[in-house]
Parts: sequence; structure tokens; C-alpha cells
Amino acid sequence: MAAKITLKLSSRSPKQPVKKLPESIEISPDTTVEDVKKLIARETGLGDFNRVGLFDPATQKTLKNRKAQIGTEAAVMSAGQVLVKDLGPQMAWSTVFVIEYLGPLLIHGAFVALRPYIYSGASNKSLSPTQLLVFAMFLGHFMKREYETLFVHKFSANTMPMRNIFKNSFFYWAFSGLLCAWHIYSPISPTALARNDAVDVLGTIVFLFGEASNALVHLNLASLRSRGGTERQIPRGYGFSLVTCPNYMFEIISWIGVVIASRSWAVLLFIVIGGVQMSQWAKGKERAYRKEFPETYKKKKFVLLPGIF
Repeated sequence: MAAKITLKLSSRSPKQPVKKLPESIEISPDTTVEDVKKLIARETGLGDFNRVGLFDPATQKTLKNRKAQIGTEAAVMSAGQVLVKDLGPQMAWSTVFVIEYLGPLLIHGAFVALRPYIYSGASNKSLSPTQLLVFAMFLGHFMKREYETLFVHKFSANTMPMRNIFKNSFFYWAFSGLLCAWHIYSPISPTALARNDAVDVLGTIVFLFGEASNALVHLNLASLRSRGGTERQIPRGYGFSLVTCPNYMFEIISWIGVVIASRSWAVLLFIVIGGVQMSQWAKGKERAYRKEFPETYKKKKFVLLPGIF
């Protein structure tokens, strides 16, 4: 049995100390970060151990890998100390994503169902074939996301602060939901007035290619981690020879298909803003791969779009 060690506990935020935080706890080097959180939660009376944030005493960065053994955290072992913070009420990552993607589904459905009451003159004009096509694209895209959230994605972290749900959901509910629906289903929108079947077909082909390719990449990424695990591997296969994050690349391609079919500036604005955010995530992924696998990871020149970024 590994020898016990005494781990000193200090509040990361002295102005907001963790109530009832003991001065120290007795653990073994093979105790995991998650087990330390559970022990502290029990000692402090916090109902959910996910509220407990543990931080490196030297860098004050969070100990992200909840499955890592404390004995492998060099700075923590050297100082014999870990910083603790109450992160507040938490919500499961999967729940956050389900709520995010539910917004556009409900909003687009409501605009279609209540269209005669939302737009002047809409009661005399049915949805055009192109509007129905784009409606199906939105439903298909976000239903796919809901399915992947529940049955495909494997999250390395259990939860996020509950307060983040409002910030995270705003973009999808406001832009892909309200703004896009308001513009697309109007009787005088470019989508309603579209009469070129070839453009509709092109948009549909691009959309389906992007959606199918994105799904393949997500399945590939899911295969690299066990259910409930935190292990990381270098992703290879379809799309990864081109960019760091082909799932983001195919996501953008899918939305380009929606832009083509809808002829909507609102959809274009949504994906431009989303693309900027995805570019930042992709750069972060590239940095993480280079840092974690310095000897084996083949550095990518482009992280999001081949030849562009």
C-alpha cells in the first residue's frame, strides 16, 4: 500500500474562502484528482463534488484531468499543497448542449407554426419549397447535434458552471434561432422568392456532404476515448491530414450549403461569427496536441480551412 501523504489545502480566492475547508487531508499518491474533490466536498458539506475546483499552487491553473493521480502532479507534490475553489452550482456538459441545440429547434418550429401571426400577409402565402427545404436543413442539423450529444460525444469534464448556460445558449438561440428564422420564413425573404432549383440542389448536396463528413469525424473522435474517461490520443483518419479540426471544417461546409439554399444574410452572419469562434478553438487544439505529444504529433499548418487558416 502506498504511503499516506498530507496535502495542504488553501483557498484559491482568499476573499471568497471555501467554507469549512480543512487545513489538510490525508491521501495516497495514487488518489485521483476526482477522488480528492469528493473528499473535500464531503469535508466541506458541498453536495456536488463537481463544485470543487483544484488548482496548481504554482501556476494557479486548474487540474483538468480528473482521472490523473495526484502523485503525477509535480507542482502539487513539490509544494505539498493544492488550491481549492468553490465553482458554484454545476450542470452536466451534455445537458448544456441539449439546451443549446433545443433552442433553434423550438424557435424554427414556432416560426413555421405561427407564421400567419408573425408576418403581415403570410396567411395568404404558404411556405415556398425552398423555405421548406431550409426548414428541414435546420431541423436535421440540430437533431443530429442532439443525437451526438446524447449518444456519441464523450466529455472529459463532467460539468460546467450553471451560470454559463445563458452565455452558451444565447448565440444559438438568438442567431441560429430567432434571427435566422425571422429572416428565412418571411413572405418577402430571398428564401421565399427563390425560384432556381439548381441552387437548391447545390445547397442540399453541400449541406449533406458537410453533415455526413462531420458525423464521421465525430465518430472517429469518440472512438479515441472510453466512456467516462479522460485519455487523449492523436486523431487520425478522414480529414485530419488536411487540418487540425476537420469536424469544424465540415461544420462550416454544412452551413455554406444552408447559405446557398437559403440565400439568407442571417445564416451567413451566424456562420461567420461561429467560424471565428471555431478558429480559436482549433488553434487551442493545435497548441494542446503539440504540447502533449511533442515527439509524435505531426504539426499542422492549417487548423480549420486548408490553404486559408
